[in-house]
Amino acid sequence: MPRQYIYAQKLQAGDEVRVIAPSRSLAIISQGVRDIANRRFAELGLKLTFGKHVEESDEFFSSSIQSRVEDLHDAFLDTRVKAVIAVIGGFNSNQLLRYIDWEIIKNNPKILCGYSDTTALNNAMLAKTGLVSYSGPAYSTFGQELYFDYTLEYFRKCLFSDGPFEIQQSEIWSDDAWYMDQKNRKLIKSDGFFVLNEGEATGTLVGSNLCTFNLLQGTEYFPSLEHSLLFLEDDAESVPHMFDRDLQSLIHMPDFKDVKGLVIGRFQNASNMSRELLTKIIKTKKELDGIPVLADVDFGHTDPRITLPIGGEARLSIKQGDIKLEIIRH
Repeated sequence: MPRQYIYAQKLQAGDEVRVIAPSRSLAIISQGVRDIANRRFAELGLKLTFGKHVEESDEFFSSSIQSRVEDLHDAFLDTRVKAVIAVIGGFNSNQLLRYIDWEIIKNNPKILCGYSDTTALNNAMLAKTGLVSYSGPAYSTFGQELYFDYTLEYFRKCLFSDGPFEIQQSEIWSDDAWYMDQKNRKLIKSDGFFVLNEGEATGTLVGSNLCTFNLLQGTEYFPSLEHSLLFLEDDAESVPHMFDRDLQSLIHMPDFKDVKGLVIGRFQNASNMSRELLTKIIKTKKELDGIPVLADVDFGHTDPRITLPIGGEARLSIKQGDIKLEIIRH
């Protein structure tokens, strides 16, 4: 049976959301992107506040461990704050794990949302406290002027309401540098979900950014894979042979045998992953033979993206071409 996890209170109009920079700094985000993001949160009825260290930026476009941990602790200790959202991803949020007071997190449960490098915080938080957090848009993601409706729809479904919802694939997607030119977007027509293995599975949702998730292997911060439904994605640096070996590393975890299904996020164009290559990768791993595997789902480093509860419950059913992917508890 799935473990019992802690769910924070859902958002509602009037709530305060704290922006923090656990990886890269707010300093790298242009004023134009900030203005659009601020407006979007205001339209949701949410009040934005910012951690006092979010503008600090060093040679890694980040800040000290002390600054980042202080902003995280402050956000969770502030009773006015109902949700915490990361500025953007990056490379170094795993530096924080030994310095976080996990009792603060456990005793003050609230929403944490971000993607990419925030995966380290999402899964460590689950392992150390049982708190469900969210892999979804960062503060910077809200700065997209166009084609944001799908991302916003699933953000609302996951963080403003309690009911189960089904994930439908977006009709269009993009992998462009939208923050460089908001008006000139390169849209790609979706080819639909890609089925690699049929089957049915229900389990605890864990994972998201694969290379970041793997950083937690062998540590106290890696969540249990027991009765899990793995959601995995990676960025442009994850070319096919890198994705293959990173996935293989995860499969070697002792409790991977307890994984019930695998859902793979959409690859960036620069990764040069094809459906043929992905099929070869999946089919060479006998540990995946008996579980459903679905790919080209809208989460990861392309847009738009869904919001996923890390520690929540999900269901995947693929039978004779009929595909249903559902978030049951979030």
